[in-house]
Amino acid sequence: MKEWFDNLEARERIFVLTGAAFTIAALAYILLWAPFDRQHRQLATRVDSWERSLQELGPLRALVASGAQTGSQNGNQGRQQAPIIIIDQTLRGRGLYPFLSRSQPTTTNGIRVELQGVAFDELVVWLGDLSDQYGMHVQSGSLSRAAQNGPGRVNANLTLERVL
Repeated sequence: MKEWFDNLEARERIFVLTGAAFTIAALAYILLWAPFDRQHRQLATRVDSWERSLQELGPLRALVASGAQTGSQNGNQGRQQAPIIIIDQTLRGRGLYPFLSRSQPTTTNGIRVELQGVAFDELVVWLGDLSDQYGMHVQSGSLSRAAQNGPGRVNANLTLERVL
């Protein structure tokens, strides 16, 4: 290879050296710089996303603080009520009472609830309210698709129990 290079004319040597330098620079960029730059951009995007999320959550801090104060007052009243009363009031408050087909107390702190054709999203929000406000959690349950009421509707058999 050295003999071949030495046998080239001066103009050809410059051309080959320039090509080699360009090739080395291109390989260094492709193999070294580009992966680091790509990861840096991805990390910067993630940081921006987290910063936006934190900014969006900022106003909720005051809401959570005020909710914790009123929630503790309401929570004590709710924890003294019978589960059947809690279920009745919360279903009516969420507009889900028409979907109730049966509710039956199981223990002093438990109740079995059957809902027919209820919207799944509304059911999950209602269960979240029960957990947050009254300390009632799903101990067991089954969900099946409600065929007659359209998409997103379920039949639910749930056993709820209040944690003291």
